Amino acid sequence: MLEALLIGFLIGLQHALEIDHVAAVVSMVNGQKSRLSIMKHGFAWGIGHAATLLVVSLAVVATGQAINESAAEWLEFAVGLMLVGLGIHVLWRLRRDRIHIHAHQHDDLQPHLHFHSHENDAAPHPESMHQHHHISLPLRSLAVGSMHGMAGSAALVAVVAASFGNFTSALMYIAIFGLGSILGMVLFSTVISVPLAWSARTMTITNIAVQSAIGIFTASIGLMLAYETKLHFLFAA
Repeated sequence: MLEALLIGFLIGLQHALEIDHVAAVVSMVNGQKSRLSIMKHGFAWGIGHAATLLVVSLAVVATGQAINESAAEWLEFAVGLMLVGLGIHVLWRLRRDRIHIHAHQHDDLQPHLHFHSHENDAAPHPESMHQHHHISLPLRSLAVGSMHGMAGSAALVAVVAASFGNFTSALMYIAIFGLGSILGMVLFSTVISVPLAWSARTMTITNIAVQSAIGIFTASIGLMLAYETKLHFLFAA
């Protein structure tokens, strides 16, 4: 039993790093200037993913009713569309901030170029409005993680049903799997927090390239997932 739970934990770690999960989290943390904020988004994704996975999987195990294959296909298709939306949002935000090059010259110095953004053109709020602490998890990351957990439940339940013969064992396996996925995404967020936070604090061509690449990458993964899922659904029908 202990070996099975350890395997479930390791599978959860690996599951968090699937390409569609990575694309979603990277697109949401893109532009964050704080390493802690980036890690917070990863943790929120993991919590949403694990919580939904636990609830849906246990409902299936308790009732003995497998998730309808057609519903599972449509959930995967919805995840693909969600990734397309996240990718497009990254590119739209890059266009909105209007990062561009200015030629600039100081007295008695050679002309030089620097990057400029209009991200903060809006009138700032009074400082007193921000004198409070935000302790809640990022809701968008929580929601995206929940969507991934919903879409991934069918495969997990199949593994649990084939491996365990009682409800308690299934509960322990799913919980350990969920903890593994949370830890996996937190570790991934920790690793990417250094280059992404550094890039977000600099107005360089690297920052523009990183944001553009993330947006295109996320939207492309979403299109591939939606296309392959829908194609499989149509052939299966």
